[in-house]
Amino acid sequence: MSVKEDIYEQIVGALDGATFPINTPDELFNALPDGANTVCKSGDVELKASDAGEVLTAADFPFVSKEKVASTIVEKAGL
Repeated sequence: MSVKEDIYEQIVGALDGATFPINTPDELFNALPDGANTVCKSGDVELKASDAGEVLTAADFPFVSKEKVASTIVEKAGL
């Protein structure tokens, strides 16, 4: 599994049970198990939710699924 796929799957898993749509960064952080401190790791790559929050823009919201959150974050993070 590639780093991108691994991080994607971890984000999807972290959002299991989240209520959608997610309309703001704060709602996204609140949906994660450790909020903005939630960390996904794959090999030497570490992605913290607060870092992902820095690459998201208002145009990315609302998110309607955990898969869309994960694909947007891995794409914008350059994984």
